Amino acid sequence: MSKGTIDEVEISTQIKDMELVRQRRRQIVDGAVKLFIKHGYHQTSTRLLTKEIGISTGTLYEYISTKVDVLYLVCRAIYTDVETSLKNIRPSGKDAREVLKDIVREYFLVCDRLSDHILLLYQVTHFLPRKFQQKILDAELEITGLFLQAIKELEAEGKLNLDEEAITFMGHTISVLGHTWAFRRWYFTKHFTIDQYINKQTDFILGFLADQTVGEFE
Repeated sequence: MSKGTIDEVEISTQIKDMELVRQRRRQIVDGAVKLFIKHGYHQTSTRLLTKEIGISTGTLYEYISTKVDVLYLVCRAIYTDVETSLKNIRPSGKDAREVLKDIVREYFLVCDRLSDHILLLYQVTHFLPRKFQQKILDAELEITGLFLQAIKELEAEGKLNLDEEAITFMGHTISVLGHTWAFRRWYFTKHFTIDQYINKQTDFILGFLADQTVGEFE
């Protein structure tokens, strides 16, 4: 995983140095992801986790309060990694159509790289308390919002005439299409490279938008 920050204020800590907290929580998250994928959430004990990351149980509980805290930090870190990758996309003078294609491509590449992590999210999020579940859903919506913004910028160039329902539909569809690669990679990887998948799905996305155009789009 990339080195996104783990600075959720919802998780209490005994440590005052927040930079140290972020560094240690990243270490905890990276170790937990590896173990959760290999053994499952419930089968991953605190003892396994502390052994994996090379700290004592006492040290671990200076940075978190419960095992559920670790699970929340793992889920939030995955979304942070995805969001950071997408926000690093720079227009660089490109038109909105090319920017949208770049964002879709980067998102699908991140979903490919984090396929195990995405599957993990769907397996374990329901174990979180309701307040943390809502925060994870909010994080999902923040990422979808980046797709919505890109589509709206394309519309602002005068090439589209989309109602809010169509924009919302396609924004959420892009989000799901990235996850679909992770869910069905057991099939897709036998028949497509990730680049082929990206190209086919991008054609679908742009084809839908083309049906809504005013004037030339291709």
